[in-house]
Amino acid sequence: MTTDRLQKVMAHAGIASRRASEDLISAGRVTVNGEVATLGRKVDAASDDIRVDGERINVDTDLVHVMLNKPQGIITTVDDPKGRPTVVDLVTLNQRVYPVGRLDADSEGLLLLTNDGDLTHRLLHPSHEVEKIYVALVGGIVKARTVDALLAGVELEDGLARPRAVEVLESKHDQTLVQLTLTEGRKHEVRRLMEAVGHPVKRLARVAFGGVELGDLRQGNWRFLTHQEIARLHAATEGRSGPAERRRHGRDERRNRGRAQQRASDADRHADRRADGHDGHDGGRR
Repeated sequence: MTTDRLQKVMAHAGIASRRASEDLISAGRVTVNGEVATLGRKVDAASDDIRVDGERINVDTDLVHVMLNKPQGIITTVDDPKGRPTVVDLVTLNQRVYPVGRLDADSEGLLLLTNDGDLTHRLLHPSHEVEKIYVALVGGIVKARTVDALLAGVELEDGLARPRAVEVLESKHDQTLVQLTLTEGRKHEVRRLMEAVGHPVKRLARVAFGGVELGDLRQGNWRFLTHQEIARLHAATEGRSGPAERRRHGRDERRNRGRAQQRASDADRHADRRADGHDGHDGGRR
């Protein structure tokens, strides 16, 4: 285990300059393994959980995280015995990186590649319900009832499939552009879903994964993820940007709404008593 001062590790990883890193630590904004860090603390960049403002940051410079805009016809694998071009052929790095999940040869769009095995495992594990967003060009005009049917769930040969969200982006010339948000990683899931409701996929692209968006990256090109994007991926596996967090926020909103309604009701009763000639001080009774 190799350790070094926290501010030096942060600066070396490009999080901030050493002086700015010291300021972040002094302000109590940095934690190490759940504890608020202090200046001079030594850390192991390879194993310690280091966070700024609650967001996990990557300080292990041996870990590489990249995004590729995969074109059609490229195989999502490290090595193809048939000699076909693979996604790894498009990423010119000295380090060996591996795809996070798969995109079919006929599909295109956002593909993450990394040598961070732990993060890959968490991103792909079904229990974390990490969201992936796809845009599909399908045949026919997708109507509201079809969207409702997709959201209710469609029985496929390997069980019920239910997108988290479905949105019709555009319809014209007997074809529709549909956006689907999924949390599972079943093979050909989008294609099978749309086929099952009578709208075969003509073209399919993934545009987001775990809160990281493809943006304007040109097809066939790749780039390193930013520290913020890596933190977003970690957050997606911890429920802070996924369904568990949304459910928690929903409960909080309902609780706050209920309290607001109760206060409003109390205020109305108080106003009624004043209108009846009472001053509202009734010995604590309601």
